[in-house]
Amino acid sequence: MPALTESSIQELNNKIKNWNVVKEDQVFKLTKYFKFENFEKSLSFINQVSIIAETEGHHPDLSFGWGYANIIIFTHAVKGLTESDFILAAKIDQVSA
Repeated sequence: MPALTESSIQELNNKIKNWNVVKEDQVFKLTKYFKFENFEKSLSFINQVSIIAETEGHHPDLSFGWGYANIIIFTHAVKGLTESDFILAAKIDQVSA
């Protein structure tokens, strides 16, 4: 499966909430920063995301600390974004709601 084109990326990005599309080293990625009340809620969120990632077999880059979590999603195998990246982002948004 090839990486999505820039126009397809923008079309799919309009269907998810507040994810940013960035381009690093010629690779498009989805990123989103989440804010929480404390460390425990950040950790709980990351643990829920890890369950989704394992279920999907699709593993985002995660970082977190006191009151925040940052997620970066892209498909390493194609060095870009695929439809499954947007599906994962939507599932993560359901957890954060």
